[in-house]
Amino acid sequence: MSTKPFVYQDPFPLAHDDTEYYLLSKEHVSVAEFDGQPVLKVEPQALTLLAQQAFHDAAFMLRVSHQQQVASILLDPEASENDKYVALQFLRNSEIAAKGILPTCQDTGTAIIMGKKGQRVWTGGGDEAALAQGVYNTYTEDNLRYSQNAPLDMYKEVNTGTNLPAQIDLYSVDGEEYKFLCMAKGGGSANKTYLYQETKALITPAKLKNYLVEKMRTLGTAACPPYHIAFVIGGTSAEATLKTVKLASTRYYDGLPTEGNEHGQAFRDVQLEQELLQEAQNLGLGAQFGGKYFAHDIRVIRLPRHGASCPIGMGVSCSADRNIKAKINRDGIWIEKLESNPGKYIPEHLRQQGEGNVVSINLNQPMSEILAQLSAHPVSTRLSLNGTIIVAGDIAHAKLKELIDNGEALPQYVKDHPIYYAGPAKTPTGYASGSLGPTTAGRMDSYVDLLQSHGASMVMLAKGNRSQQVTDA
Repeated sequence: MSTKPFVYQDPFPLAHDDTEYYLLSKEHVSVAEFDGQPVLKVEPQALTLLAQQAFHDAAFMLRVSHQQQVASILLDPEASENDKYVALQFLRNSEIAAKGILPTCQDTGTAIIMGKKGQRVWTGGGDEAALAQGVYNTYTEDNLRYSQNAPLDMYKEVNTGTNLPAQIDLYSVDGEEYKFLCMAKGGGSANKTYLYQETKALITPAKLKNYLVEKMRTLGTAACPPYHIAFVIGGTSAEATLKTVKLASTRYYDGLPTEGNEHGQAFRDVQLEQELLQEAQNLGLGAQFGGKYFAHDIRVIRLPRHGASCPIGMGVSCSADRNIKAKINRDGIWIEKLESNPGKYIPEHLRQQGEGNVVSINLNQPMSEILAQLSAHPVSTRLSLNGTIIVAGDIAHAKLKELIDNGEALPQYVKDHPIYYAGPAKTPTGYASGSLGPTTAGRMDSYVDLLQSHGASMVMLAKGNRSQQVTDA
């Protein structure tokens, strides 16, 4: 029988939170007393206001630290011209989005809320419903996109038309505060979450880093680099590993200690983080089509594990790095302060700069001539396209395949014009379109050979790398 004494170890001991918040409201929050102890009374409206404002802010603004990392690319003499061009476009995009009309990205994400409710916080119940109401308000009132599909049976789905359901996970903790992390997670970055079941044999200095570099390479560029990459080594279960990956990618665990102990506390390996960041820069992928900035930063977290298991997780937060903290305490409702003026990071000499050396292509001409002009230029050539395009995402491609499978003819327009992979957000009043694409190229790879064999989809506009089957087609 073990004689080792009981010790409770906080699995994720975090240092002090130095996040800068702004006060949203002092209403719907009060302090009472029960059994000689102060309790924080929080009305449902407070939770609704918090969620509504957090997801509004995150849809149109990003963190100061993230924008500073993007801006630093412009000043780095080692950055490729492609890196700098992409960084400039991100800042220009952010400057437009910060006006609160067109969101940062067309994919305004799944609403994910993690809440930690102090044991002296009273709400009267119904917390999930009150938070979901706030999500509903933002997605229906702002120019965002409804991305959630509800299954009617195993094979038939319908868009919910509200972006609900949200993913809401609430935990009970000590204290007199209600703390939240809200994430708007798009499909492109969510799809770059991976679990690998390995063994202890991998956990050696000679093997682990090379293994992680190879896994990092498989991320490709489809999820909008530069990335915030997270690796988690270990975990008491597969789901614990992946949950830690997601939170680490938001930098939620930045305050972890940098060494472990015999009781199993999580820790960051900051040396391995720096080594992997250097390796990411050496990959040469950059922020699409070559360069240094495949990643802004990398987090590596080590967790305890069962002796017979060694789960390893990898994930990213993309360039739509929509993570925002919020909290409720006796002083009111507080929201993390995001960067409201990203335009200040654009140097004046670049503000007036055009698109640089670009090749203009007129799309209002026969497809054979468009193809001939495109074929005359090497991969990574920057183009300026003018003319008619057809917008088609996942559902549209499935419908086109259905036509072929049923022996029906494809519409002529998918043969005459380039296909733009996109699913735009809602169109603001007076605008031609809402925030618009492109979406991940790889999801349509399986359609290319079939469509091209019928003379369609000869030119495609999309983001990220494509698979061998597209090359073969």
